[in-house]
Amino acid sequence: MGLRLYNTLGRSLQEFEPIQPGKVGFYGCGPTVYNYAHIGNMRMYVFEDTLARALRYLGYEVTHVMNITDVGHLSGDADSGEDKMVKSAQERHKSVLEIARYYTDAFFADEAKLNILRPDVVCNATEHVDDMISLIRRLEANGYTYFSGGNLYFDVSKFPSYGEMAGLKLDELKAGARIEVDANKRNPYDFVLWFTKSKFEDQALQWDSPWGRGYPGWHVECSAMSMKYLGEQFDIHAGGIDHVAIHHTNEIAQSEGATGKKWVNYWLHGEFLVLDKGKMSKSAGGFLTLKTLTDAGYEALDYRYFLLGAHYRSQLQFSYDGLDSARASRRSLVERVLALREKLHGGEPTPLATLCPAAKARLVAFKAAIEDDLSTPRALAELWGVLKEQGVSAADALGAAFDMDRVLGLGLESLAREAQAAVDPALAAELDALVAERAVAKKAKDYKRADAIRDELKARGVILEDSPAGTSWKLAPSVAGATPSVAGATPSVTGATPSVAGATPPGSAPRA
Repeated sequence: MGLRLYNTLGRSLQEFEPIQPGKVGFYGCGPTVYNYAHIGNMRMYVFEDTLARALRYLGYEVTHVMNITDVGHLSGDADSGEDKMVKSAQERHKSVLEIARYYTDAFFADEAKLNILRPDVVCNATEHVDDMISLIRRLEANGYTYFSGGNLYFDVSKFPSYGEMAGLKLDELKAGARIEVDANKRNPYDFVLWFTKSKFEDQALQWDSPWGRGYPGWHVECSAMSMKYLGEQFDIHAGGIDHVAIHHTNEIAQSEGATGKKWVNYWLHGEFLVLDKGKMSKSAGGFLTLKTLTDAGYEALDYRYFLLGAHYRSQLQFSYDGLDSARASRRSLVERVLALREKLHGGEPTPLATLCPAAKARLVAFKAAIEDDLSTPRALAELWGVLKEQGVSAADALGAAFDMDRVLGLGLESLAREAQAAVDPALAAELDALVAERAVAKKAKDYKRADAIRDELKARGVILEDSPAGTSWKLAPSVAGATPSVAGATPSVTGATPSVAGATPPGSAPRA
């Protein structure tokens, strides 16, 4: 059948045809690093990761680019409100760059816990200001700009197809504009390319430019950085559904205004994660972070599993009952994979080329689900199907399951390696010795030592089970891929957040 994707530009499922056969240029909106990412933000990044994994699974050579917005993003997408980076820095008595580094580290720590693969290129806005200035100068040379009130604006009236992707008509926009009025704008939907006199005095980060000392508008950042790494035309731009009407619409106008040609062929947008009171957002408060979930006893991959159970273009209602169900399902998946691994007695899964017909049929159905606009619910069903299929050997089931997990990202192959570590004789002997030492300490009423051993074992992923016959141990099932630590190693703390000296940041973040 071939890959079909829902293109927001055209509002239809379309056959995917890359500009260069076999290669894909893919730009995904990254975080504005002034606060933690909330779990609604992380839904979009799991979607972008699934897309990149799927493209590679289908045989494409992918260049995945993600931006880090560390300057110039106002709280209102239409050049209104406060500067998010500056506001966060002032509240925390830190420099803007300190805040940016702190939340960038926190963001990628969360991504790692969710088994999100690092993009091929991660580009910070502050490191690409010269590229933005060059792009703005092209727009100026092409007659798309005007200078007013100390700022340089893009004139949307000069771009006749403005708003096409969002289904907006320029004449209607002019007549019915309801956005915040900027007296410097000729049209309410014009947007700033370069600020020299912003709403904030002594802006923390400023650069020299042909229009005066200042800083770039948010929208121009993505255009300049994506074209630097992917060229003036590329295949896929992805992001959140909330970016269609303003941010991505403005990106198209300025990119195509500068180059005179179509910029991106396929636009993919992920839907909101919603709570009972509506979509999750930082401004509304009460957002949940990944750490909120892990502190409550969930694993990060429980949340990834929860997200894969819904299509990326469907709004997803978050609830702890739903997350409980996802956790239970993932635990069952872990137990099944571990049980199948034990049946191999140290053997390896079957290579794809020699799978049995039933396992191959499941892989064909899985591929069809992925090719159908990334239907992860159907893909999960095929994963479960091959693991439960009657007459399919453990080696064949695992061979197919591990191949499927290249897209799903649930860490199943790492889990198999963990299962092997669980029966390592040296590790077993070490753990047996600690359990015996704990028993001796308890008998001697040395409860401090007994508790210390228990805590050490717990930190290393070891579960103790007391019974009248004595104490036994087992390794906690996990698909995080981490093997139990050896003696003397310092265990990591689940959900721990990286810190910047003196910083005490609160709750959510990324969009861009």
